[in-house]
Amino acid sequence: MRHIITGGSGFVGTYMASVLAERGENVVVFDLGEPPGMKSSLDFILGDVRQHRDLRKLQLQRDDVVYHLAARQFHGDVPYRNRDQWFSDVNVNGTRCLLEAISAGHTQRLVFFSTDMTYGKPERTPVNPTDMQRPIGPYGRSKVAAERLLMRACREFGLHATIFRPRLIAGAGRLGILMKLFRLIRAGLPVPLVGTGENRYQMIAVEDCVTAALAAVERNCPSGPFHLGSREPPTVKELLRELTRRAGSRSVLLPVPAIILKPILSLLDSVALTLLYPEQFAIANIDYLLDIEATTKGLGWAPIWSDMDIIYEAYTGFLKSL
Repeated sequence: MRHIITGGSGFVGTYMASVLAERGENVVVFDLGEPPGMKSSLDFILGDVRQHRDLRKLQLQRDDVVYHLAARQFHGDVPYRNRDQWFSDVNVNGTRCLLEAISAGHTQRLVFFSTDMTYGKPERTPVNPTDMQRPIGPYGRSKVAAERLLMRACREFGLHATIFRPRLIAGAGRLGILMKLFRLIRAGLPVPLVGTGENRYQMIAVEDCVTAALAAVERNCPSGPFHLGSREPPTVKELLRELTRRAGSRSVLLPVPAIILKPILSLLDSVALTLLYPEQFAIANIDYLLDIEATTKGLGWAPIWSDMDIIYEAYTGFLKSL
């Protein structure tokens, strides 16, 4: 049996490959570039999930397990025009091509990382996995479309596919939206908040994501969908106050009314001076938690990391990268 990770050079993929390798598993990393410092025990295949000729290199077989992590996200060179097409190109078309290769190889098991952004602005909290998906932006829309392709594959050729919808995945080595925050804290500058900061903004550690994925595989990839998030997250204000204290920073929190800040962020995004993307700032002042009870019961899984430990681990990783 092989464990094949599309997007295996990314943040979650790199960690997952390392954990599987430590277990002595046969691991194949499939990506556009080889991860730095890749273990010699790992097999690397250069490829693009949008290209059938690249996917044929995998020679997928019935007992393989595929972890589909290849995706475009809100980091890197996100265009400010035609974003739906840009995200869909990889997140939807790439998923479709991969499923065609899986069908041809009669592969039975797949783990897919979707996103909490498929819900848009939640009508209630905590959000239940059965709640309506109403994405408000191109990334969330692309993930909803990818989920539907997976569900159809499960019906049409018996694929066992687990869908995870995680909150913000963070840890050492993953910055993204946190980069701007960490730069302010390191410099001791004021940290603006969208709103009062009394809302909770749940996260999930990369380590907890990987243990959940492996738990799903052990159970033959039940469909879910399954939520991934921490337990009992603090308010944003509590979280950032504690982070600045641990960091020894002089930064103070600066609450800015959302009714003032959101139009400014929207204007900046429209002229390619993006500080936060609309899908990010639209929910930045909302109490937004995912209900993870179905995941704990269905997979026998529970998160280990707290939000405070997750963000501090990410901050110390940021300092080491300087």
